[in-house]
Amino acid sequence: MMGEAMERYVTREEQREVVRKEALDAWEHYQSTGLHVTGAEADVWLGELELGNEVEPPRAHI
Repeated sequence: MMGEAMERYVTREEQREVVRKEALDAWEHYQSTGLHVTGAEADVWLGELELGNEVEPPRAHI
């Protein structure tokens, strides 16, 4: 039982580290390029996906 708990803990921490690294990479990319998608643009896109519409994601812009 203790071994399973440790395994789950390690798995969660590894997953957290992957997410953290992806976020840092995205932030560095934004800082170097200025490319971004606004929250409103993302909301519209996600809303379309939620309705079952297959739409392209919004294009990043400066």
